[in-house]
Amino acid sequence: MLVSATNSNQAIMEMRMFPGANLIENWKTLTAGYALGTAFLNSLRNATVTTVCALFISSLAGYGFVVYRDKYKNLVMSLLMLSMMVPAAATLIPMFRMFSRMGLNNTLLGVMLPSVSTAFLIFMFRQGTQSFPDAIIQAARIDGLGELRIFLQMYMPIMKPTYAAAATVTFMNAWNAYLWPLVILQSPDQITMPMLISNTMNVYVVDYGMVMLAVSICTIPTLVLFFALQRSFVEGILGSVK
Repeated sequence: MLVSATNSNQAIMEMRMFPGANLIENWKTLTAGYALGTAFLNSLRNATVTTVCALFISSLAGYGFVVYRDKYKNLVMSLLMLSMMVPAAATLIPMFRMFSRMGLNNTLLGVMLPSVSTAFLIFMFRQGTQSFPDAIIQAARIDGLGELRIFLQMYMPIMKPTYAAAATVTFMNAWNAYLWPLVILQSPDQITMPMLISNTMNVYVVDYGMVMLAVSICTIPTLVLFFALQRSFVEGILGSVK
């Protein structure tokens, strides 16, 4: 991919395995024909806001499923897990009609709402919370801390590995999302990186060097996030499958 981003179409077709001298030309073609900066910033905004909201809401739900007692909580969790069997494409049209009636087309809220509370994230936090020491919660309650302060000051710092794993998964999914943003975002000003890459392929003659350059740029944020949280990511995944 990186090698192809530096080569011309002819060099790519010839299967050259070494970097070429066409990187600047590919960059000029990409930035001249497509709104690369707008797409990158839109994707970064959508993925960041979605990740922050999803972590807070899903961790609250996972925390509640373990800490608080209710005879129906296992039933609710089972229903949440069953919802993972429903394909996203099956709910696409009903969601679009509902969001259109609510006036959420071409809005950040419309993009992020389907992803801010997923069954997978709730399950991940629920599994991670099962290893959270109950004695800490009881001691905090005796000391007079409210439930929100216990969650913010006790739970969140200890659960950093789970948050790191969930953040990596959520950010990557939100950054790479294509189908739902394509449906709900109809304004050129709201284009995202996956949509831009798709647009570069919707021509009769595809400039593969330019396409590979766009794909290379698109992978940068997810790679940076993964390597920054790699150690915590592994710990969080291991903790969530105990």
